[in-house]
Amino acid sequence: MISVVPKTAYMQRIESLPADVCSLIAAGEVIDSLAAVVRELAENALDAGATRIMIGVWPEQWRVRLADNGTGMDLENLQKCARAHTTSKIHNREDLWKIKSLGFRGEALHSLAQLSSLEICSRVSGEAGWRVFYNNLGEALETEPAAIAPGTIVTVSDLFGNWQARRAGLPTPAQQLRAVQLMVHNLALCYPGVMWQIEQNERRCMSLSPGVNSQHIAAQLLRDVKLQDLQYHEVELGQNQGLEIVIGLPDRCHRHRLDWVKFAINGRLVKNPEIEQTLLTCFARTLPRDRYPVCFLHLRVSPEQIDWNRHPAKAEIYLHNMAEWQAAIASGIAEALQLSNSHQPEAGQQKVGKLLKASEQKGGYAVNRSIEPAPKESISERLQLRAVAQIHNTYILAEHPTGLWLIEQHIAHERVLYEEICERWRLINLEKPVILNQLSETQLENLQKIGIEIDPFGDQLWAARKAPEMLASRDDCAEAILEISQGDLQAAQVATACRSAIRNGTTLSLAEMQILIERWQNTKNPRTCPHGRPIYLALEETALSRFFRRHWVLGKSHGI
Repeated sequence: MISVVPKTAYMQRIESLPADVCSLIAAGEVIDSLAAVVRELAENALDAGATRIMIGVWPEQWRVRLADNGTGMDLENLQKCARAHTTSKIHNREDLWKIKSLGFRGEALHSLAQLSSLEICSRVSGEAGWRVFYNNLGEALETEPAAIAPGTIVTVSDLFGNWQARRAGLPTPAQQLRAVQLMVHNLALCYPGVMWQIEQNERRCMSLSPGVNSQHIAAQLLRDVKLQDLQYHEVELGQNQGLEIVIGLPDRCHRHRLDWVKFAINGRLVKNPEIEQTLLTCFARTLPRDRYPVCFLHLRVSPEQIDWNRHPAKAEIYLHNMAEWQAAIASGIAEALQLSNSHQPEAGQQKVGKLLKASEQKGGYAVNRSIEPAPKESISERLQLRAVAQIHNTYILAEHPTGLWLIEQHIAHERVLYEEICERWRLINLEKPVILNQLSETQLENLQKIGIEIDPFGDQLWAARKAPEMLASRDDCAEAILEISQGDLQAAQVATACRSAIRNGTTLSLAEMQILIERWQNTKNPRTCPHGRPIYLALEETALSRFFRRHWVLGKSHGI
């Protein structure tokens, strides 16, 4: 049966929308929540050079206030700033291809004027301050002098008061406050030199102190994560381009969810699937199972290398010369993961040592601190680790300029072998086939994908005619192939490395321990084994000094 659609269902007249409806639709695309209000105002403050931003939110009253210490606006600019398409960021069409600011469209303040009651107080240093109230067209409705410090205070009241349907569709106040905090977190990572404060209903709920770089901000944002659990690395690429990386050290810091792999470009957090996949690939086989890395990447790129037209809200970007950037990112993360970037002698420790030596000369007592130098060939150029002893035939005790390290010999060797296997994965023919039984269809498919030839050999029996080179001569080759059959090629490589590594309980000479240390510390990811377990424990000299109370004054400690 064919239904007949009433004529009126598709014969409605097409008419132009009223101007006020058009304005509401356009404004709603820019401002769609309290977090969007804070984002637009905070970006304006950052563009104005602010180093202190105070945010007040009253979710139940649909009110937001943002105060900053930026350059401020004079009266002439105050009277024009909320009009449609007014901005100081660009002046012609060519400027669209070399955008260096966060805001440039000139729509945010005008949209706020249409959707709320807008008030702005601002003062330029050395001039008088002014307060301006705006109508819903963004025109200055009332102007009066204001006694404020240099900077700007924007107050947005009764948001969506003339658009109740938008209010009804928004999340709860608690969820909106969380969105505001997350947005501030992202901006703070990109601008670590700024102090941020958020208040809800006049009560402070978040405060971020400025830092030297984004590592100091990430340490404040991540619960139970210390500054030393993170690694900061910067790479200069010339022509005012470069990248900054903050990573959570894989042996100390990782997440249950993929919520802390962040990518920013020129001060704006964005998305790019290619870059995000590169970041995840760099941490492959460094984390425990079902764990995800902590990584913040900030690129400084020439504006002409960026295409912002991938997403209407500029949340996604195209990046020209993508392969080159991916290579630079992978190289930068590899450098950040190396052991040479941490455990350097602290300036304070060196200063205390000098003071003690000076005190010895004046006080008439001396302590023998001479250490017999280790053979030059046993000291790595990367890290001055010297094997001292083996503990329980499991841990290698190594001396380092900043203290002592305990290195688990099996998983250190496993990391060495895994990376060697990945570079030179090789299957060889077996002189005698290995007989396997009770293989599932999935196991057979996995072995075939890996390249291990399997032939039927009887009822529920199969003959394996190839095996990884490292396992071919082992007595447990059959068990190893069964283990390999449980996963893909990468899992097979991990299993091969694990079975081939020296076992705990194996006695090693000092020379063997030193060779293992040298090989291990020169791997690409020396902090964890391919399963994600930490390989070493560092006992810093400063911590030992505090434990043994070496900071005590000798005379006072004896009651003199």
